Amino acid sequence: MPPFLTFLRENARWLAAGALMSFLSSFGQTFFISIFAAEIRAEFGLGHAEWGAIYATGTAASAVLMLWAGGLADRFRVATLGAAVLAGIAIAAAFMALNSAAALLPAVIFCLRFTGQGMASHVAMVAMARWFVATRGRALAVATLGFLLGEATMPLTFVWLKTRIDWQVLWALSALFVLAMIPVLWRLLTTERVPQSQGGTTAQTGMAGRHWRRAEALRHPLFWALMPALVGSPACVTAFWFQQVHFAAVKGWDHLALVAVFPLGSAAFLVATAGFGWAIDRFGAGRVLPVYLVPLVLGFAVLGLTETLAGAAVGVMLLGLAGGGQATLPAACWAEFYGTRHLGAIKAAVASAMVAGSAIGPAMSGALIDAGAAMPVQLVAYAAWFLGAGLVMLAPLARAWAARPV
Repeated sequence: MPPFLTFLRENARWLAAGALMSFLSSFGQTFFISIFAAEIRAEFGLGHAEWGAIYATGTAASAVLMLWAGGLADRFRVATLGAAVLAGIAIAAAFMALNSAAALLPAVIFCLRFTGQGMASHVAMVAMARWFVATRGRALAVATLGFLLGEATMPLTFVWLKTRIDWQVLWALSALFVLAMIPVLWRLLTTERVPQSQGGTTAQTGMAGRHWRRAEALRHPLFWALMPALVGSPACVTAFWFQQVHFAAVKGWDHLALVAVFPLGSAAFLVATAGFGWAIDRFGAGRVLPVYLVPLVLGFAVLGLTETLAGAAVGVMLLGLAGGGQATLPAACWAEFYGTRHLGAIKAAVASAMVAGSAIGPAMSGALIDAGAAMPVQLVAYAAWFLGAGLVMLAPLARAWAARPV
């Protein structure tokens, strides 16, 4: 049997648990929430800037809480913490379904973003990075397939369902579905892959052959050199997802026609996830990290400049390639350079910054749209940002790579 198939067979239940958590995070991801942007704005009488500000407020609040809550991944078993997170996603979806007050929208968004985008994806990625060492890249790639499945199926499915079912009913059905997945997660994790998920003798050390605490990592130059790229990516990609209805209108395309090209991005995401997973195990995450910014630069430039759906498809595929790197590389980098014993706390700081970035994106893009800067113009500026971010990280990454244990 090929080695990869043997790896899948021997670790199926743990890999499936990671993929399930990442898939269910979709209900708190921007690509899902933004499907209902027009209905939410119409229901509560909101402009682009107002809706963007509400989204940013709720997302920013979730980023603050992530600083504390992310560290729980170092203290609790994945089955316990994961089940609690899924229950939170279900409650948040029900909150969206039942809410009738505009004043409560920031709280609704906070609940969805914290439990879905924040904790569900955090728990999945920390588990993969801690449970696997020599095959960490492959494990992260397999778990990331949950994100891929969500991005590939949910936009097209729910845009179509909206034409037949009231949008609030769809949120209620989503809540029931997430609740039904809790027993599935428990079943998959009846046995924890590492008996003491806090690490113990199985923990991998980082630079200088030791385990870095979060406070130490935050004082290290590498951490801050990576932030422009790692925070900028969710900020800019979230802005694109969030403003997809506006983007389609500016380009003169039907929204459903634009959504129809998204599965091509998901297919590129799949290829890139597998490729980056292999590259992490073969070359190390630190060496591969700058590479994923290349399709990010090209993707935003193409989307901003194209006037055709074919061009949009190319841009979306390039973003998909970059997404495969964003989903696998950061978690592997933190484990590689700072060790795994305090990985949950360190990654929580990163996750909080990334969630904050995803809050800035919609607010900033909405305000710029209302000020007259349409999304195509903004997308070209995003491309320039990532070109600079890639240059900033090169030297610190080289120094950190030399300091890691052999």
